[in-house]
This record gives sequence, C-alpha cells and structure tokens, in this order.
Amino acid sequence: MNFNLLGALTCVVTLALPSALAQTASPAQHLIPVPRELRAGNIQPLANGIQISCSAPCSADDTFAIEDLKSYLASLNIPVSSSSPVNILITRYGSANSRAIYNDSLPKGTAPATDLPEAMKPEGYAIIPDGRGLAVTAVSSSGIFYALQTIKQLISGQGTTATLHTATIRDWPAMKYRGLHDDLSRGPIPTLDFQKKLIRTLAAYKVNLYSPYFEHTMQYTGHPLMAPPGGTITQAQARELVAYAAPYHVTIVPEQEAFGHLHYLLNWEQYTPLAETPHGHVLAPAQPDAQKLTHDMFQELAAIYPSPMLHLGADETVELGKGQTKAAVDAQGLGPVYLGFMQKIVADLQPLHRKLLFWGDIAYKEPDLLKALPDAFKKETITIAWEYNPQPKGFNRFITPFTDAHMETWVAPGVNNWSRVYPNWNNALSNIQQFTADGQKLGVQGQLNTLWYDDGEALANNNWYGILFGAEAAWHQGEASIPAFQNSFGLVFHNDPTGKIDQAQKELMLAHKLLKDSPYKVDGQDLLYWQDPWNADGQRVASQIRPVLSEVRLHAERAITLVAEARDAAAGSTVAEVSGPNRHTDVSTSTTLRETDALDALELGARRMDLIGLKFQLTDEMATSYAHAQSLLGSKTKEDRENLTRELNDINSGVNGKLQDMRNNYSLMRDLYETAWLKSNRPYFLRNILERYDYTIQLWISRSDKMRSAQREYTQSQTLPPASDIGLPAPPR
Repeated sequence: MNFNLLGALTCVVTLALPSALAQTASPAQHLIPVPRELRAGNIQPLANGIQISCSAPCSADDTFAIEDLKSYLASLNIPVSSSSPVNILITRYGSANSRAIYNDSLPKGTAPATDLPEAMKPEGYAIIPDGRGLAVTAVSSSGIFYALQTIKQLISGQGTTATLHTATIRDWPAMKYRGLHDDLSRGPIPTLDFQKKLIRTLAAYKVNLYSPYFEHTMQYTGHPLMAPPGGTITQAQARELVAYAAPYHVTIVPEQEAFGHLHYLLNWEQYTPLAETPHGHVLAPAQPDAQKLTHDMFQELAAIYPSPMLHLGADETVELGKGQTKAAVDAQGLGPVYLGFMQKIVADLQPLHRKLLFWGDIAYKEPDLLKALPDAFKKETITIAWEYNPQPKGFNRFITPFTDAHMETWVAPGVNNWSRVYPNWNNALSNIQQFTADGQKLGVQGQLNTLWYDDGEALANNNWYGILFGAEAAWHQGEASIPAFQNSFGLVFHNDPTGKIDQAQKELMLAHKLLKDSPYKVDGQDLLYWQDPWNADGQRVASQIRPVLSEVRLHAERAITLVAEARDAAAGSTVAEVSGPNRHTDVSTSTTLRETDALDALELGARRMDLIGLKFQLTDEMATSYAHAQSLLGSKTKEDRENLTRELNDINSGVNGKLQDMRNNYSLMRDLYETAWLKSNRPYFLRNILERYDYTIQLWISRSDKMRSAQREYTQSQTLPPASDIGLPAPPR
C-alpha cells in the first residue's frame, strides 16, 4: 500500500540515520526478540535520511516513542534531513488506514480482519512496507513503542550509506510480565544514571518490569539504622527512577525481604529480639514486632512505588525453627509455621491493595498445604518459582505445586552471573530457555529473570547477554532458539557484523565447560580465581584441573583476541587534535561499535579466566624449577651452577620472574576491575574487593622477598632452604 502523507500529516519528524559496517545478512534476520511473524522485504537507501510521521496528531506517548528513536539516532551523530523520500508512518489502530496496514500484515491468503486479535491489543503491533518506507499500527502506546524499537534494529549503515531493511511483521508477546530482578543488596549499588540506562535497555528489548531487590539498602525513614552510608537507594532517587521508567513502559516492582535475608538489619542490637537466631538472617514469626517491621517497611515502600505489585521475598528461611520458633516448628511442622506467618503478612498488607509476590522455594515443598490456603491469600499473591540450573527432566516440579493449587505463578530463571569471573552462559541460556518455555506450557504469564551478586564481585556490564536472552525467551512463544540468539547478539547489541563478539561469548562458555567437566566440577568461579595455588587446598584443586588449564587459557585468550579484532574492524579514522598550552596532540579513534563498556567487561572476564590457568601453571613451573635447582647443589661444573642460577632467576628476578608475573597480573586486574566497577556502580563496597586484590598482590611480593633471601643464601653459602620454608609446593607428579 502507498499513502499520500505529505498533505495530511500533523506531526512530522525528519531524520538521517546512523551508519554501521557493511553487513552480510539483513538485520531482519537478527532481531531480538524474534517477532512472531516476519517476512523480509526490500532494502531502501537512506542517503537523504528518513521521516517519521503520525497520521493523526501524535499522542504524548507516541511523541515520546518518536523522541526516543530520535535520541537513539542522535547518539550516533546522525544528521537530520527534511527531504527524505523514505518515511515511517505511525498510526493508532482504528482508522481506515490502520486497518489496511494490519490486513496487509496478515499472511498471504488470509481473509481480511475486522479487528486485531485480543492477544495483540495490549502490546502487539504490525509493520508493513508501504512503498515509501514502513507503516506501523498498534492499539496501545506500548505497541507503538515496541514497533519503533523493532525498527531501530532494521536500520544499518551510516550517513549516506544508511539503509532501511523493510519487513512485514505481526508481533505480540507470549507472556504478559517480562521482568528483570536486580540484586541491590549483596555489594554493588548502581548509580542512578546506570539504572536509567538499564531501564532504557530493558525497554528496547521489550522487557516491561524491573524489580530492584532490597535487604537493607532502601531508605526507610522509620528504620534509619538499616541503610548504609553511600550504599542506599534514597526515596527521592526511587521516585525519580519510577517516573523515568513510566514512559518506557517499564513498571518498577520493588522487593523488600520481609522474612529471611535480613542479616544486615538483625546485626543491630535494637533488632536482636526479632531474630530467629542471634545476629542471624530470619525474623522470628512469634515476635509481634517482626510483623510490625514488615508493616512499616511496606507502608513506606507503597508510598514510593505506585506499582500494582510489591515483592515480599520470603525465600531461603533456612534458620526457621532453629531458634525462637523451634517449639512451634516441632509441634506444627516447618510448612505450617512458614505459611502461617506469610498469611499474617499478606492479611496485614491487604489495605495497600497490591498483589504481593513471594519466592516459592519453601512453599513448593508443601503441595497439600498450598491447596488448603484460603482463597483470599491466593487472590492477593503471586508465587515466583525459581531455579537457576538446567534441569534435564524439565522444570514442571517447581511450578505445578502452585498451579495445581490454583495460585498465580511466575517463573524465575537466572543469568548465572554470581560468584564467577564471567557469567556461565552454559547454565544461563539453557535454564532461561527451558524454564520459561515450561512455564508457558503450564499457563504461566510472568517471567522474572534474575541477577544476583552473592560475593559482591560480579560486574553489571557482564550481564547483558543473559538479560537479552531472558527478554527473547519471555517474548517468544514456545522455546526460544539459543543458536539464533547467539548469532544475533553481537550485531544487535554491539553493532558487530563480523560475528567475532558472538564467538568471544562462546569461547568463554567453552572455558567454563572445561572446568565444570574436569574432576573439580566447578566452573570459573571467583573462589577459583582467588585460590592460593601454593597451599594444600590449592594443590588439591590443581591436581583436578591441571589437564584442562592450557585449553581453558586458549579459549580465554581467543575471546580477548576476538574482541580486539572486532574493535579493529569497527575502528574509524584516527583524528589528531592540537590542544592545550603545550599544544599537546590528542589522538582519538571513532568506532561504530556500541556498548563498549560491556566489551571492556567481557575482556576483563576473559583475562581473569586466563589468570586462573596461568597461576596454576606458573606454580607447577616454579616448583619444578626449585626442585631442579636443589638437585644441582654441590655440582662442580660451571654449566650446572649456571643452570641452578637460571632456575632461581626464572622464579624470581627483577624483570621477568614468575613471581613478578603473579604480582603484575593481579595488579593489572585490580586496576581494570576498579575502572569497570565505577562505570556502573557507586564506590560503596568496592573497597571489599580491592582489599582482596591488595592482599593477593602483597602475598606474591612477600613470596618474592622469601625467594630473594633463598637466592642470597645460595650466593653466600651455596645452599638452599627447603621449598617448604619458602612455601613452595612439591613439583607435580
């Protein structure tokens, strides 16, 4: 179809489009999320830019969606043109034109429709080529917004080489609630600017719910002891984020732990009587002030966050029945005591008129009790079934206890970012894919993909791969394709048409798998990164992972190389500018790659993975060298004496000794880590991680000093202390 727009439009925006590298495949083949129905069309050059227009006065919401598109393009230094022959037409469904757009989007041979399917109305949209570009229609403002997010991904090239890859699309989500759960209590606290970026990015991939997780980091005026200085989300910041997220169609659903995971609060003497065990994690249900604490927090929370839902947490109450509540649990059982307190909390908060989410890990073990819960409780709550590992037999057992009890249920897979030098996508992709698909089969309407920062060390910019696949799985009807996602991520998120960033992600997956498949059976975790390879435990670990260390390192180094090659391929012209009082020359290089902070984090993850292998290899080599040096003691030949000295210098020298390698590598990782942290987080909690770096660096310096003493001993007396005096382990067998 072809509309005569110029005389009828009341809202017109003209834009020129950004460039990207020449691409080997149409962007229409690499969309995230994949539309429900898509037929690729022709390619239209955008040498004169593009117009974006409304067929009726733009609503405020649609104007925001257009401005968002303009901002996206402007961030890439896109020129504006008012004379482009290519147009994006936006029209809300209901007019004759909009019905024509929708009917043209139907598969060939389909009878014309008089209305959109009900499933499409809340968030769905249709896009068609109209001879001048693309025409868009949707019932809702979110549908229009999501259509324009899709169109962003259909644009390639830059400047006069920009092109629009047209397509016919009908699209709507499989799941009503598509969310991200974000841990704000286990260490890193993001800056408000980074949270806003997170909101924008979630919206770009059609995620409509963001759930920040609080144990002690939300500000409550009634409980001021809770919030740590520098590590608090203030009420003003929370309100600002809520207002910011609304036009992006992202609802913020806060989670405040209301039963367990309250250790930081319960450490305060004032709150000691509320703890199940002294300075523990769990509230004692028998204490009246325990329920009052929950009441107070959620009264304030509800006033800050206008979401129709609030999240109670209430997971992993492992101490319940171990302290104050022991007699009640012994008499009634753990399930009745747990669910009894949950019912009191829900009843107390009923006047807030909010749906109350809670984690299902305790309750799912009591299927009969769930069925017997009062209807009022079921009506007021949504249960979140969570499990973060792949399940060869599927995830039904985590879901059906609630669905069989006629309780509204969501699924919560995990990004597997916690406590690892880089997220383990082997676990995450399979977990997200199957848990979400199994939930859909059972009628689940919500997915809450989860980020956790258990040891406080994970970096937010490492998480995008898992976040986007969560978006794909929740929007997608049925089982999302992992290979299709893996072949699209680099192009869509980073604007990398070379495929090198996609391969870099796969290389780190292979490194994780090698460690997981070794006798050690643990992937590239932070504990392994910090493991001292010289002590007895480190030597036990070394015996289990030694056969795979070389391959682990080669995969990690391949990932670093691939990122560098992608950067090189995307680099533009180098510009020299003379500036400053000393006429200093600043050299800057432009690039068409996007999200370079995430690439820095990926590269850092690969370097940390490589260091895991290197430190165990160097330890074996140092132990072997020292043993060889000891075996040459007493030799009268010049060659043996030279070899002995060389072996010692290979371990410890001012320049290239292996002990200096250990110091240098951890020192470099410290600097890179601090830089990466501050790109997304406040300084709060960073010191805890940097102190570990500093301790480790000092450990290797002290070992260098001990080795230096041994070298002086040899020079003075032609003897060497036992390796154990230095701390060196025995050579590998």
